[in-house]
Amino acid sequence: MSSIDFEKLKKDLHEGECIVTFTKSDGTERKLRCTLQESKLPPVKDSEKPTEKVRKINTDIMSVWDLEKNAWRSFRKDSVISVK
Repeated sequence: MSSIDFEKLKKDLHEGECIVTFTKSDGTERKLRCTLQESKLPPVKDSEKPTEKVRKINTDIMSVWDLEKNAWRSFRKDSVISVK
């Protein structure tokens, strides 16, 4: 079980950027430079705005903006090795 405080990580991501090291599903290790800071996120297009369909939130997964690939990425919380 990971000892990472995910509430603190979420707060830190909203305030700036972090480097999250985690194990990918194929077993390789990945370092992800990411953020949730609004000024660095892409604008939401009208076609992407929420509709009446609601998807159940998976609390085991965290979605973040990859600052190097300029795309949304996600990782399983239990795969996180470290956060800087």
